[in-house]
Amino acid sequence: MINTDKTYCQFIKVVSWKRGIMKQILAFGDSNTWGLIPGSTPYERYPWGVRWTSLLQKKFSDARVIEEGLCGRTTVFEDDLRPGRKGVDSLQIMLESHYPVDYAIIMLGTNDCKSYYNVSARTIGKGIEKCLDILERYLEPQNILLVSPMALGEDVWHEEKDPEFSKESVNVSIKLKEVYRSIADKHGVNFLAASDVVKASPIDDEHMDAEAHRKFADAVYNKLIASARIVA
Repeated sequence: MINTDKTYCQFIKVVSWKRGIMKQILAFGDSNTWGLIPGSTPYERYPWGVRWTSLLQKKFSDARVIEEGLCGRTTVFEDDLRPGRKGVDSLQIMLESHYPVDYAIIMLGTNDCKSYYNVSARTIGKGIEKCLDILERYLEPQNILLVSPMALGEDVWHEEKDPEFSKESVNVSIKLKEVYRSIADKHGVNFLAASDVVKASPIDDEHMDAEAHRKFADAVYNKLIASARIVA
């Protein structure tokens, strides 16, 4: 049984850093972390060397990036058609499965904008805070990067794209940036707004294309280097 006592966890992390043990970076998110190719049906995934998590991995010689992206994943909402999508339910399992984790990147909220859930940006923010509460049991705030997802494209709700979203979904997704920024300040964690770096592909107005994956990997890398004891 894993001892999750905070003092013990800190001791293990200090020992791993001093001994030069390979550090572990958890990337926890949805289809844009999984690497879904815009417009692919059935879903296809960008290969290693294209998706942002793999590009981030290539930038480090002393760290392992753990890819934990799942299509449809939300913060706290259950998808009755696709069970197991509640991030708050699986996050602790991931942390214990890959323990010890030295740094975590969390980017969720896009799927929470779906019409099915019909919630506001502030409610989605409460969901991401539940996830942060779990992360903070295992990591210090300075070793957590909260990413507000990029905004949905204005035509995402069209039948040929993703009708699970609506016009209001687009408005909610735009508001997540400031909601998440405020939450990051409250918790003392690092913050990155994906919408400041990339835009959704016009193919589906929902997912990053290959060039966006490259830009996003660079932005995440710069945040990690600036905020943590991680050496490329």
